Amino acid sequence: MSAPAPGEAGATRICPHCKTTILQSSAVCPACRGHLRFDAATRDAEQRFIPLQVEGTLRGDEQGSFEYTMVVVIRNERGEEVGRHVAGVGAVLPGQSRTFSVTVEAVPVTAKTRRRH
Repeated sequence: MSAPAPGEAGATRICPHCKTTILQSSAVCPACRGHLRFDAATRDAEQRFIPLQVEGTLRGDEQGSFEYTMVVVIRNERGEEVGRHVAGVGAVLPGQSRTFSVTVEAVPVTAKTRRRH
């Protein structure tokens, strides 16, 4: 799978604030929430939608003490892994809990950023 060229849908860049890889079209970094383009921030916020949101809580009382690793995996339409990231690690002791949320934020692709085949 080849990387999209700059200006195409899915093209990426590095956030100048936190150095996370983000979409080139982003007006606000989803990791650090730093503003990248003030003129587009309002437009992006108005068009943004959330096609997937999952949340769950782990409690130490129910399962005893344990360590955890939160892994996020992205697969394409053929089931091939295209991304894997360890989002965090830690431990939950009796009386503690951790809540995990996964949210996919999306913005419609404009005509100028459509991916060419």
